Amino acid sequence: MPHAELKAFCYGKHCTMSGLKDKMDRRETGRFPLREGVRYRLLNVRGEHVSGSGNTLNIGSGGILFTTEDMLPVGRSVEVSVDWPAQLNGNCPLKLVAFGRVVRSQAGQAAVRIERYEFRTRGKTAAEMTPPMAASA
Repeated sequence: MPHAELKAFCYGKHCTMSGLKDKMDRRETGRFPLREGVRYRLLNVRGEHVSGSGNTLNIGSGGILFTTEDMLPVGRSVEVSVDWPAQLNGNCPLKLVAFGRVVRSQAGQAAVRIERYEFRTRGKTAAEMTPPMAASA
């Protein structure tokens, strides 16, 4: 929040701490509601395979919030793969693969700060590969 806007907000009639908290957001980038399938796995886990799947709740260039099967440990490195809604050349499914750290976690969801990401092609599902049935005469 710019300083002038903060000053104007606090000197107005209705300046409260809860109102100020609502106006201030620690995120540096916006988030967009996106509901797509996600797969995740913790990185650098010795002798333990922690992975699962869920759905995105929102996403931005700086982070992603998604549902989880288990509570993920805050501070751990994680790889998150999101089924991307767009296709390459109109026929090749894509996925967003992001690497980052878990910054918030509770039962059923986790927030990850994205440190780097890339788009990769995603294999087609069986339904996408099955040709449509020919109409019988």
